[in-house]
Amino acid sequence: MTFVLPPLLAENVTRTTFEWARIQSNSDWIRPILVLIVILLFVRYMYRRDAEELRPWWKWLLTALRTAVFLGLLILYLQPSWRSEREEVRNSRALLLFDTSLSMGLSDAENQNVAQPPSAARNPPGQPGTAVPQRNRSRNVADALEKSDFIERLRKTHDVAVFQFDDALKPDSVANLKKVSPEEEKSAETPPPLHRGGVDDGVDDGVDDGNEPPGRDAGPGTAPDWKKLLAPSGTETRLGQALMQLIQQERGTPVSGIIVFSDGGQNAGISPESAVELAREAKIPIFTVGLGSDKQPTNVAVSDLVVPARAYPGDRYTVTGYLQAQGMPGKTVVVRVFSRPAGNGVDAGEGELLESREVTLGGDGEVLPVKFELLPDAAGRRTLRLRVQAPEGDRNPADNAREADIEIIDRKSRVLLFADGPMREYQFLRNQLYRDRYTSVDVLLQSGREGMSQDADAILDDFPVTRREMYEYDCVVAFDPNWKALSIQQIELLEKWVADQGGGLIVVAGPVHVGQSVRGWVQDSAMSTVRNLYPVEFYGHLATVDGGVFAGKEAWPLDFTREGQEADFLWLADTATANRMAWDDFPGVYSCCLVRGPKPGATVYAWFSDPRAVQGGDQPVYFAGQFYGSGSVFYLGSGEMWRLRAIDDTYFDKFYTKLIRHVSQGRMLRGSSRGVLLVGQDRYLLGNTVEVRVQLTDLRLEPLEAPSVKLEVFAPNGATQAITLRPDPTRVGAFLGQFPALLEGTYRLELPVPESDNERLSRRIQVKAPDLERENPRRNDVLLSAIAKNTGGRYYIGMESAVAMHEVPPLTMQLKDRTSTVVLQITPDHREKEAWLRWIMIALCGFLCLEWLVRRLLRLA
Repeated sequence: MTFVLPPLLAENVTRTTFEWARIQSNSDWIRPILVLIVILLFVRYMYRRDAEELRPWWKWLLTALRTAVFLGLLILYLQPSWRSEREEVRNSRALLLFDTSLSMGLSDAENQNVAQPPSAARNPPGQPGTAVPQRNRSRNVADALEKSDFIERLRKTHDVAVFQFDDALKPDSVANLKKVSPEEEKSAETPPPLHRGGVDDGVDDGVDDGNEPPGRDAGPGTAPDWKKLLAPSGTETRLGQALMQLIQQERGTPVSGIIVFSDGGQNAGISPESAVELAREAKIPIFTVGLGSDKQPTNVAVSDLVVPARAYPGDRYTVTGYLQAQGMPGKTVVVRVFSRPAGNGVDAGEGELLESREVTLGGDGEVLPVKFELLPDAAGRRTLRLRVQAPEGDRNPADNAREADIEIIDRKSRVLLFADGPMREYQFLRNQLYRDRYTSVDVLLQSGREGMSQDADAILDDFPVTRREMYEYDCVVAFDPNWKALSIQQIELLEKWVADQGGGLIVVAGPVHVGQSVRGWVQDSAMSTVRNLYPVEFYGHLATVDGGVFAGKEAWPLDFTREGQEADFLWLADTATANRMAWDDFPGVYSCCLVRGPKPGATVYAWFSDPRAVQGGDQPVYFAGQFYGSGSVFYLGSGEMWRLRAIDDTYFDKFYTKLIRHVSQGRMLRGSSRGVLLVGQDRYLLGNTVEVRVQLTDLRLEPLEAPSVKLEVFAPNGATQAITLRPDPTRVGAFLGQFPALLEGTYRLELPVPESDNERLSRRIQVKAPDLERENPRRNDVLLSAIAKNTGGRYYIGMESAVAMHEVPPLTMQLKDRTSTVVLQITPDHREKEAWLRWIMIALCGFLCLEWLVRRLLRLA
């Protein structure tokens, strides 16, 4: 009688059996047995004839010895072995696939169940005041999972694996929740509450409430932090591609079904029809849960506000606001621009009205630019607010305004161009800056001769040697200089200028000095301070790969990373789409310095794409940057950006103008003598992580030593969150932190300066969703229902119907238990087999030797 355990109680069982490898059936015994009988009869006949004169027992002894030898050979021929098998129980798997594209960060009016605070009632739409908290689609999913027992019900029958997708499927599950056995359920009469990282305040404040990373593997009493796992980040929705990859990845496992949580906003990648065919072939049902609203929202929003980083008194500058409307084609709205001193919150009012105009809205999803030419009248930092007076029926007044800061400065930016020789990049940039009336450019040409002529405000004979000389500059652009020609004091002065004074340093690699990996400064032990400034690591003396410069005969385009595509200071156009098209038109560069790779903490913005330049498995770094103290350093793999002029004469000017402003932000934005607040960039996509760095000093203007400092983050909906900035272990006085930007609009960052009389550092950043994710935010019921219907699944509208037990039939009951038992062959230990083979061979040799000895004693031939 065989007793089979139920699946939840089943354990892995290992069985070991003996078998003859050459015997597959009973008929396989006939031939070796017949051969053995013939041989034994011949042996008996032979010894009856040879030992005729001997006593009978000698005959039988010799026959037995020879028979033992042939029996041993038969055993070797039959290949005896011990086969081990393990029965393994594989739990049924429920795959949860969550959409984390940026459309999941959008809010739907019908989901707003939060009561309106009194302050909102006192202020008309778009006016300052406390905003109504909004809950986006991602937050609604997280709340439903946390407040229901949906996951626990699935875990009674299945292992639950959680996957994410947006512009691609994340290859590994972000959470694995094991099936809960009856013993684990009975171990506690009252199940323990699920532990989740962070504290839920009930409001989608646009910043992260938790301080712990979400766990991958969860036991019976733990669950993932859904708010972190489901935070929107992707710029595209590739639903079909994600489903196909997931089915191919999990096809060999007992998958009960795939549950997709999405708005169905398929806007890139392969069609879901291919994934449906693959799911039907694999017999995997797909259950879809539609998120968001199926109604076309009636709304107008200020989707973006582009303001120059700085302007000059008496000089007009352009402010561009981008309006995007749904359900309001042809309607006329009023757009106004206000100005107020920076650092004052919206409680101080919108400020002075600068200009207003009427504009006619376009079709659904169409982006309409609205430009204002403004004239600054006084120096100082200002906050500009662009607000649209939305018509009646606007569903979300919170997105009717955007803010951005601008620095009105009455001094020129001072730039030092430092080069060994007049490479072409140096010449083009020198001419550009010399023509710019808002920039003062000095040059230091190490190979230059006395009395030479240069288009510059000043020609230096030596690198600055005093603080007064060095601290006059906002940015230094170094074109492959000979750093060894500088004294130790000059190098230390440069390092302190970057780290303590917020100086911006742009380093351009070249073949003369960086390329001389053996004789150049790169491997000189005295140049460690210079190497520390670079955001890349160079090859050392003991490296198995040589550095230097790779140069080809054809141009290769730059391979931008996601950070590079989103870095607005590298944009050649006003929008992300136009910028991508501009860089796509650029044929590329021919050469690049070969480095070991980026330093920890540095950001790679672009790689050199020529496959022949691969060193150690990675492409060479072409664009990289890092914060260094309160300053910023940017690295270029070669001096070939002048080639942008072949596409458009303005691209080269835009590239370096934005780059110089970016790296010198620490100098230009020093709102206090006690410190500076820096962010990676001024504009982020929805879901991006905002990196924050602050450099602080104490009352004696020495680097501040403190266990932490607090940063106040004001989200676009009015919610406030305190972020803890921790000390940078590499530099005293520097503090680091980050937070995810989960809401569209303007974030205001404020940091109270310790040991000060209410002195505060402040910055503003813009957060927007890409146009691709905003064009059609409606829930795609047709696509989601077709996926479910054609794979044997079911379509559920909204999280309420997906997690509810009263729904007929409940989703958790639709997934069948596909727990299976597989038999796995265990690889035998070859050492044991070799051991008994040796003993059989020893026995055979012993029998033969004994037979030979007996025959010799009996004097047989």
